[in-house]
Amino acid sequence: MGAVSSRHISTSDALVEEGGGGNNHDHGNGNCSISNKNGITTATGGFLQKQDLHYDIGSSSQYHHVRQPSVRSRSQQPMPTTDELDRRFAKVLASMDLPPDKAKLLKNYDDEKKWDIICDQDMVQAKDPPSHYLNKLRTYLDPKASRSHRLFFLYFLCQKRKMVGESTSTQVLRDLEISLRTNHIEWVKEFLDDTNQGLDALVDYLSFRLQMMRHEQRVEEALSDSDERLNMTSSQTVGGGGTGSGSADGLCSTSVGVSSPLSGSINMDGMRHHQHSHVAHSGGSLNGFLRPSLAEVLDSPSIRRRSRHIAKLNMGASTDDIHVCIMCLRAIMNNKYGFNMVIQHREAINCIALSLIHKSLRTKALVLELLAAICLVKGGHEIILSSFDNFKDVCQEKRRFQTLMEYFMNFEAFNIDFMVACMQFMNIVVHSVEDMNYRVHLQYEFTALGLDKYLEKLRMTESEELKVQISAYLDNVFDVAGLMEDSETKTAALERVQELEDQLEREVDRNSEFMYKLAELETEVAVLKAEREDLMTTKLKFDEEVTTLRRILKQNEQELKKRESLLQSKNLELQTLTRSLPRSGSNSETSLQNGGASPDKCMSPPLPPPPPPLPSAMSPASSAPPPPPPPAPPAPPPPPITHGGSVSNGGTLSPTMSTNGGSIGSRSPPYGSGPNGGPMICAFQPPPPPVAGFMPAPDGAMTIKRKVPTKYKLPTLNWIALKPNQVRGTIFNELDDEKIFKHIDFNEFEERFKIGIGGSLTNGSNTEVDGLHSYPSRRFKKPDNVSLLEHTRLRNIAISRRKLDMPIDEVIAAIHSLDLKKLSLENVELLQKMVPTDVEVKSYKEYIAERKDQNLLTEEDKFMLQLSRVERISSKLSIMNYMGNFFDCLHLISPQIQAITTASNSLKKSVKFKAVLEIVLAFGNYLNSSKRGPAYGFKLQSLDTLIDTKSTDKRSSLLHYIVATIRQKFPDLLNFDTELYCTDKASQVSLENIVTDVHDLEKGMELVKKEAEQRVKGTQTHILRDFLNNSEDKLKKIKMELKNAQDAFKECVEYFGESSRNADAAAFFALIVRFTRAFKIHDQENEQRRRLEQAAAQAANKKESDQVLMRNKMNQKKQQKLGCVTMESSLLHKALINSA
Repeated sequence: MGAVSSRHISTSDALVEEGGGGNNHDHGNGNCSISNKNGITTATGGFLQKQDLHYDIGSSSQYHHVRQPSVRSRSQQPMPTTDELDRRFAKVLASMDLPPDKAKLLKNYDDEKKWDIICDQDMVQAKDPPSHYLNKLRTYLDPKASRSHRLFFLYFLCQKRKMVGESTSTQVLRDLEISLRTNHIEWVKEFLDDTNQGLDALVDYLSFRLQMMRHEQRVEEALSDSDERLNMTSSQTVGGGGTGSGSADGLCSTSVGVSSPLSGSINMDGMRHHQHSHVAHSGGSLNGFLRPSLAEVLDSPSIRRRSRHIAKLNMGASTDDIHVCIMCLRAIMNNKYGFNMVIQHREAINCIALSLIHKSLRTKALVLELLAAICLVKGGHEIILSSFDNFKDVCQEKRRFQTLMEYFMNFEAFNIDFMVACMQFMNIVVHSVEDMNYRVHLQYEFTALGLDKYLEKLRMTESEELKVQISAYLDNVFDVAGLMEDSETKTAALERVQELEDQLEREVDRNSEFMYKLAELETEVAVLKAEREDLMTTKLKFDEEVTTLRRILKQNEQELKKRESLLQSKNLELQTLTRSLPRSGSNSETSLQNGGASPDKCMSPPLPPPPPPLPSAMSPASSAPPPPPPPAPPAPPPPPITHGGSVSNGGTLSPTMSTNGGSIGSRSPPYGSGPNGGPMICAFQPPPPPVAGFMPAPDGAMTIKRKVPTKYKLPTLNWIALKPNQVRGTIFNELDDEKIFKHIDFNEFEERFKIGIGGSLTNGSNTEVDGLHSYPSRRFKKPDNVSLLEHTRLRNIAISRRKLDMPIDEVIAAIHSLDLKKLSLENVELLQKMVPTDVEVKSYKEYIAERKDQNLLTEEDKFMLQLSRVERISSKLSIMNYMGNFFDCLHLISPQIQAITTASNSLKKSVKFKAVLEIVLAFGNYLNSSKRGPAYGFKLQSLDTLIDTKSTDKRSSLLHYIVATIRQKFPDLLNFDTELYCTDKASQVSLENIVTDVHDLEKGMELVKKEAEQRVKGTQTHILRDFLNNSEDKLKKIKMELKNAQDAFKECVEYFGESSRNADAAAFFALIVRFTRAFKIHDQENEQRRRLEQAAAQAANKKESDQVLMRNKMNQKKQQKLGCVTMESSLLHKALINSA
């Protein structure tokens, strides 16, 4: 609803106010003012809305106000105690009947002001009761008071005239208005109660005066025309059976609907005094209607009777009486009680609306303000429109509001108050309706009367109040053509949006397919890479073994060659020795027996022992050739040679001699023993112990980081640092932030982020729908058959059977065979809700056991009875539901698993993201090194705090500076997000939910397997077998993919220093997504800021260049002038020389 400017109607609007004093409460369409004796005024103004409508009330304690003779008497009264003061002040507030907000305002006054208000109320006393004014009004209203009847009425009539006295009706109404406005609420209620019926009397008197004022206007209009015009008009009226006074005697009883003591009335057709020229040009008509003749106006019996009545009772002017009557109604409407009575009194509203024919623009403005106030309350809009419908019938308008628009557009004298009130009324009438169609209808009524064109002329007015009302009306106008065009445009736009959404959906589906294929390919690539690494490891192992075996084989061949050559030489020696034995056998034997021969002389040195057997596979450490055997020890002296140990004469060796010439008793030491029989020293000895005072560093230990000195005090980055023992094995173990210090100029960073004197650090810290409820609830007839089901259950079964629409035999056969082709998935879900409960099955069994007739059961009970006979029906239906939803679940789960796998692998392998974290670590250590010490790493959730650390001027954050540094020093890292795949999708996936879903699939598969095992081989098992053959491998595959996703996510989380126990995929990847988006946004902000700074610099440079150019031009002009002067002086000097 448009804003409607309110007006404050003060007491100066009254024609005459006598005995002024007391508190004035003026009704101004929601404005109220309360003034006390000290001149303190509280006012509420502004724009009038429905919720702003208040009702002002009188504040006097008794009847008509009468001041005490002296003001000093009040000041001499002592102020009572605080409790007494509060009690009396509360009583005064109760008598004033103020709204809660204004009562609260008065309660906040100090004790002195409260005492002043109490004294003001005590000084005002009522002089006359309401009946005093009502008796006078009824005297003026009663025509019998001016008639001469029989003698016994004479005394009564004289008393009536004495009651009126010398005062006019206008003075009586003024006194009544002041009493209504200033006396307390109880006096007003007494005036309006059923005993006095003051509102009815006031409305009757207003209706009576309206009739007389219209009669005066008609007489004045009739006398203004010439006799010829009057005769012509009279003849036209008689010939046409016009609309004159012959049918105008029912204003109060028919048109206005107000009962009056007068028997007749006149018809008010809306003609006004200032339209004589229009009448002249229209042939004696006004607003398209014929004017009655002067004779008809003057000769009306009812008019003559009322005229004599007015003259005898000394009544005032009708215009003055009507104005004061309107003011009396406004005073009554100043409180809620009176306002509600006026709204319920339709005749009062009609009389107020008919008062618009008053000549005074001030009266018209007052009437419009009262009507606007009524229009704003609940139900008031319909009342006001009904009153203007009555106005149209009484004044015989062609259109509603026609007379009002005539006053508004064709005024004799411009009155700003009337114009504002009229514009305000039209604004409220049109724009206080919630129904848009009705609003357009009301708007068109005023448009048809020429309001829009006239407002274009008034827009240049100098009155601010009128401009506000016009702007409010025009701002709330509905442009139907524009709305239609917008609707068509919106429809086209919505169609285009739908097309784009469809296209986007197709692109998203294609992208999902591509990402799914990409994830599958990445999984296959990972498997192939693992197999390749295993094969490469095996190949290297085999290559090492082959190399070792070849080296050992070569060594053995060389050793064999040496032994072969040695053996050949020994054979030659043996052959030589055997040849010499027969010749010197006797001597030898003699010498042997005498013991004079040394065994060393006749025995060759023993051969070296053979090498030990080689192992099948030797480790690289043991692949070195064994050391050469030690030399054989000297042989011990031989024992005495017995008979069996001598050399035979036949040239054979003695049994005590070995084939190779060595003694049997002198065996070679074992392999690995020393010369003295002790163990040999190993070729691979352990390393020597470290030097004393230096402990060896453990594998993967972190070096101690140094603190970074800073010139200024810098803000602290609230990140969560990792301890040194938490960094081992993570990405931060591979980062070196100290090398970043060499590439970044931190002096500028300190200047922008230093904490100065004036700066301070600001660190931020669906349930399944089965369709049962789509059917309306129906009241079933009481079945003739027997039902074992309760009423609600029976009704639900009946509805489900209609939806199922299958014979029970086919349903049972499909359940037995688990055939989803015969029994759809929707029907399976429907049957799961129809499965008989244990209580129902028991009741059916008892019914059958009692041998009762099953034909007496209802169709629903028969259906349930057949279902109860199916074995394991719940399990079978669950298996069918599982089989029907299995592949849909796989298609739903698989992309989510692939998204987690792809996101984890890409995040772990991203080189650019690792470099970005390294830069963030360097900046964080630079800020926190002097306060908290350097950190070896940080939690990824610390990335969110980069935005909260602000610079000194609070215009940029730490992330702004990091992004600017990366763009300047490391531009290849700006697109680090291109290495991160599926992080946005992974941030919307819950790994725990996926694990639960896969576990449910496993449980369902176990149920299917058990069902297949329980069934006998036959036709009923092929469906289960086909399902198992098609689904088992897919379930295994999805389980393997889930395990790979869990492993990949666990490795990724641990790689970034997070705990894998409590980590959630959605929360973890959401951190990465937020950081990526914030990085891009801050980069755009930096670029925008850079463009603005560049534009400002260009403007400054241009300004400076223009200034330099201007200076150059000025210098050139000066030089030209100087050159001219020099040339003139030289010419003058030459001329002087020549003349000399």
